[in-house]
Amino acid sequence: MSKNFRLTHAVLDVAAVYAIADNARNGAVVMMSGMVRNQTGERAVDYLDYQAYESMALQVFQEISDRCHAKFPDITEVVIHHRLGKLKIGEISVLVAVGSPHRAEAFEACRYAIDTLKIDAPIWKKEFWLDGVSSWVNCPI
Repeated sequence: MSKNFRLTHAVLDVAAVYAIADNARNGAVVMMSGMVRNQTGERAVDYLDYQAYESMALQVFQEISDRCHAKFPDITEVVIHHRLGKLKIGEISVLVAVGSPHRAEAFEACRYAIDTLKIDAPIWKKEFWLDGVSSWVNCPI
């Protein structure tokens, strides 16, 4: 498995993801961290639970990287790490990092990668609210 793409129940390591994205050709590394917030709309969130079709999600991560490299040919690295399982308020759920000689492509590619991940990756989130109710978010079943 590539160090660039990871699904894990462990806490995500910002410094490690940055280090994977960085190399001597870069003039920029752009990183996006998605975090568990304390509310959705007006509802207070207790925690989230992430589940995935893991082998397919890792394949989708590779495809996203391939598309990023095709759209933004100067980028050097795309790194996608996503948490699974129960996450508390404030915990990081996803890290996406892109290295590039120039910041504009790094920003654009990073945004493209996270936006595409949210649509294409078979990763599902269930919100658990403080009132004891829970609901899947954008789950196709």
